[in-house]
Amino acid sequence: MSHADLFLAKLERARVAAQSLATVTTAQKNAGLEAIARALESSVPEIVAENAKDLALGAQNDIGEGLLDRLRLDEARLRGLAEAVRAVIALPDPVGEVLRGSTLANGIKINQVRVPFGVVGAIYEARPNVTIDIAALALKSGNGAVLRGGTAAENSNRVLVALIQRALHSVGLNGEAVQTIDEFGREGASRLMRARGYIDVLIPRGSAGLISTVVQESTVPVIETGSGVVHVFVDASADEEMAVGIITNAKTHRPSVCNAAETLLVHRDAAERMLPRLARALQDGGVELSGDEAARAAAEGIAPATEETWSTEHLALAMGVRIVASLDEALDHIARYSTKHTEAIVTQDYANSERFLAEVDSAVVMVNASTRFTDGGEFGFGAEVGISTQKLHARGPMGLSELTSTKWLVRGGGQIR
Repeated sequence: MSHADLFLAKLERARVAAQSLATVTTAQKNAGLEAIARALESSVPEIVAENAKDLALGAQNDIGEGLLDRLRLDEARLRGLAEAVRAVIALPDPVGEVLRGSTLANGIKINQVRVPFGVVGAIYEARPNVTIDIAALALKSGNGAVLRGGTAAENSNRVLVALIQRALHSVGLNGEAVQTIDEFGREGASRLMRARGYIDVLIPRGSAGLISTVVQESTVPVIETGSGVVHVFVDASADEEMAVGIITNAKTHRPSVCNAAETLLVHRDAAERMLPRLARALQDGGVELSGDEAARAAAEGIAPATEETWSTEHLALAMGVRIVASLDEALDHIARYSTKHTEAIVTQDYANSERFLAEVDSAVVMVNASTRFTDGGEFGFGAEVGISTQKLHARGPMGLSELTSTKWLVRGGGQIR
């Protein structure tokens, strides 16, 4: 069998298996999820050993600390993944949910209900946790999943998908519903983008370059997830203790993820009062700051910013700092440089908070909270497929309902038109 035939055979197996998943009961799907969670807990040494191979290759290829952090699986992270799978068990099954309905004047009854997409494709980089997240959400929503997790995580993904398949088979479900195509390399990713008839929707997660490539080249419908040039604006009325806590958490809690803050905007009326302490707190956390002339005059240790500073998703302990004259200027800066992921304001001014919420055009807009809360788990969705920055169908953290479409059920009694 040729390489192309082997590739299509995997997609066909996922498609056939997905058809069976679409009609299994919630109890059966939950049994599959529990089997996956138990398999993660009982297979820690095997998974960590395969992950170590990927980490060694990543270090050898100098992929950077940010990607190595995303790539790493240890016992604590695997137990966290198992708990995330169990959190999905506790969530309502979206399949069959009636969204709206009515009885027409002629007596025909119509209902719009949620149904699975069919087969969800995903392309992502150096994030083996996503393999588990997407598989769990796909299963609970009745979908198959075809996963391209990238060469950097190939060993990790292979062992995880094999584990998932065995777990599903152990409870009588078709484990072929979850497939990895990592062995087909970049050509496999390109084929996945053109696999109409096999893949119903494609979700990219990763760098801006990866996402752009998938959006531009795919003939399969794409739900676009975006990079995170995330802003925090400290308003003139901001509480200093609150601002320090929010900003240090948003930047330093886990700098390699897309909801980490990348740019700090400070109102000029708060700069003298607050920026020296904010800068010290960030620098004490290892953050390298680059700022405009006003920021550099207000606090020590800030390097000169460039135009590139404001448009960069650092994914590291680096941050841009800019002083703005007003809320209007902050909104203008965000509108120009935002990737429409997450933006936050720290303020005690109710009118400014409501204006910020209304005028910022991003998937998630926050008042007085860390941007690290933009997360499916934190929002109560269990695991997440990704964070959508598009405006069609799904926006923000994507959970179970975002992996469904709808269809209309029409029940008549012989009516004709």
